[in-house]
Amino acid sequence: MKIYLDTSSPETILKIDGKEYRYTFANDLAEKLLEYMHEKLQENGGDFKDITEITYMSGPGSFTGLRIGASVVNTLAHELNIPLYDHNGKKHKIILPDYGRGANITKPRK
Repeated sequence: MKIYLDTSSPETILKIDGKEYRYTFANDLAEKLLEYMHEKLQENGGDFKDITEITYMSGPGSFTGLRIGASVVNTLAHELNIPLYDHNGKKHKIILPDYGRGANITKPRK
């Protein structure tokens, strides 16, 4: 099964062999993403062990969403020993998020 995951915006996009699912996790992406992926894999007659490759939308986008998504796909690709690609089709050992700009660090209030 080929997986595509995009967590760069509030609406997460998951594709399993081209079949697309969209879900807005709000503030519980970290807690529910793997469970959601597992549920959708099972709906398609599979499980995590059936994933053959992962493509990830590495950015730009939401800082938190990209960090969570990258952590999930990097872990899955490593543990399942499967190929990992960015949204441009480039193969990676690990995916680093592309935030699209530098950090926005504000001055302390005091």
